[in-house]
Amino acid sequence: MILKSVEENLKNLNSTLENATKNSKFGNTPQVIVVTKYVTIDRAIEAYQAGLRNFGENRIEGFLDKKQQLPDDAVMHFIGSLQTRKVKEVINEIDYLHSLDRIKLAKEINKRANHVINCFVQVNVSNEESKHGISATDVIPFIKELEEFENIKVVGLMTMAPLTEDKSEVQKYFKQLREIRDEIQIMNLSYAPCNELSMGMSNDYNEAILEGASFVRIGTKLVGE
Repeated sequence: MILKSVEENLKNLNSTLENATKNSKFGNTPQVIVVTKYVTIDRAIEAYQAGLRNFGENRIEGFLDKKQQLPDDAVMHFIGSLQTRKVKEVINEIDYLHSLDRIKLAKEINKRANHVINCFVQVNVSNEESKHGISATDVIPFIKELEEFENIKVVGLMTMAPLTEDKSEVQKYFKQLREIRDEIQIMNLSYAPCNELSMGMSNDYNEAILEGASFVRIGTKLVGE
């Protein structure tokens, strides 16, 4: 199988993103996080040369390797579950953390960070046992608990929808996340402006955009397997 260039893949993706945005009542074009966790550093650099600036990794080793090799203006998103004991290795290299889901982790981030960390609270909207994240009903109480941590800023919420062919089911979960986000925004918390929604991947970004996603995490559609 011939591997298409990232530039060619991005051109195709931008076309579908544009169509999805037109169909969304929210009208915001999301930022694309290119997920490079399964590809080489050369492929990640190719993505940078194609114009992409947001990079997502879910393993510390891969994250640090890519960050070291990419230019300084690359924005680095840690999108995997972060073990408390590993926080010190990576937290000050992160531009965005997409997986804040427990107070123990928040405490360790606050202790180890030398600046304010932009965090997404990870929400398991579908309540699947295989997924990380807190339940929808626990999000607001959890965010209230984060007030004491001066090095944490909750910029938004993140979720992963179930793997299903039922697109209406997928969109329902994205809508649920957006509604929780809207509730938090009304609270007007300085440490949790919660303006962003990180949702939608290669197989369901269209449904995420329809519900107002501000970041979509795209791997295979851009850089291949």
